[in-house]
Amino acid sequence: MKGIILAGGTGSRLHPLTKVTNKHLLPIGSFPMIHHPITSLTKAGVTDIMVITGTSHMGDMIELLGSGNDYNCEFTFKVQDMPDGIAGALNLCKNFVGDDKCIVILGDNIFDTNLTDPINEFNSGTNLCKLFFVEVPDPERYGIGVFKEGQLVEVEEKPKYPKSNLACIGVYMYTSEVFKAIQSMQKSERGEYEISTVNNYFINKNSCGHDVLDGRWDDAGTIESYHATNRLIYEAENE
Repeated sequence: MKGIILAGGTGSRLHPLTKVTNKHLLPIGSFPMIHHPITSLTKAGVTDIMVITGTSHMGDMIELLGSGNDYNCEFTFKVQDMPDGIAGALNLCKNFVGDDKCIVILGDNIFDTNLTDPINEFNSGTNLCKLFFVEVPDPERYGIGVFKEGQLVEVEEKPKYPKSNLACIGVYMYTSEVFKAIQSMQKSERGEYEISTVNNYFINKNSCGHDVLDGRWDDAGTIESYHATNRLIYEAENE
């Protein structure tokens, strides 16, 4: 399985911290933010990893991560010239993934779930996609899972009236059919290829599994959540 970390974007929600750097290079605890998704992958045995970021800070990202030797993995780097959504960034990985399966992690998602078992289950199963959900107090901010009799029937993007409090977090597993799904899409009104549209493609094919995580999960993409996550991780490291 190939690993993909999406570490682009402007980081506008973290200004002014991101005025001169990529948000994924900011510290979370004792390490840069991107360290956490990398170790989530390598601990699960995923060692062939592509990192996607923008043009402004690609040099800093490469200088920090290098070849991957420090993480016992191999990095491939790709520039996303024009931010056009999560699915748009993922589409840049088509040649890298080839006919393999892939796991995609948004670089500002910090979690403590061990991915080994979920990866093994996906590799040995027949589903084309697997999504992960956590309970959140503010579901209107996220892509929310809609369930009927325990079956995932839709991911609804930032609904005004959420049908559950289970947010679809930034960890996704796909077969190479994901690129066919993206190529069949149109951009949204925001001018982006929406990842919820990709996920609903697989849900509609009855080929999307899901897990509900009960461990710690944080989206460090806002000032409030960044500082809270930074403090929690630092305290955990020093217990």
